Amino acid sequence: MTFEEIKSELKNYTVGIAGAGGLGSNCAVALARTGIGRLIICDFDIVTETNLNRQYYFKNQVGIKKVTALKENIQKINPGTEVIINDIKLNESNLVSIFKNCDVIVEAFDLAEMKKMLIETCIEHMPNKPLVIGSGMAGFGNSNSIKTIKNGNIYICGDEMSEVSEDNPPLAPRVGMVANMQANTVLEILLKHE
Repeated sequence: MTFEEIKSELKNYTVGIAGAGGLGSNCAVALARTGIGRLIICDFDIVTETNLNRQYYFKNQVGIKKVTALKENIQKINPGTEVIINDIKLNESNLVSIFKNCDVIVEAFDLAEMKKMLIETCIEHMPNKPLVIGSGMAGFGNSNSIKTIKNGNIYICGDEMSEVSEDNPPLAPRVGMVANMQANTVLEILLKHE
């Protein structure tokens, strides 16, 4: 497929992104650059100085809601991508109504309990909807350990081992690799009609 053919097809799809941090912000930007038609992005946090080492924000956006700043950045990259933002903490009650019309959902949370909630809610209420998850991206090096594993409609991107800690922080290279792997997986699902 040519890039024009890819953009022509992708403009018809909607992708939901749960979280606008390191994974979510970088994945959203990658999808916008490829011509995705609509992004529905949810997060309730603000941009902080500590986010700038791995998230797609700029120094002048510190203190701004992440969803607002990310929408602004995406519109500068591709004004053709419609960005719907929800300044909200996702839970079992609101997740389905927000993401029900998405073709694919990308999980981009930091906390294990939020990941678990999203996966369980999607399996129970939207079992046929593809779900792309990030798991294991802390630290640096060991690039070849990052992979995608498919289990039914769930795609797991990362090494599934590298947990974030004081001595193993999330850094731009590996976080970016997993975020872009998530975006690439979304493209595979949408363009190959999996």
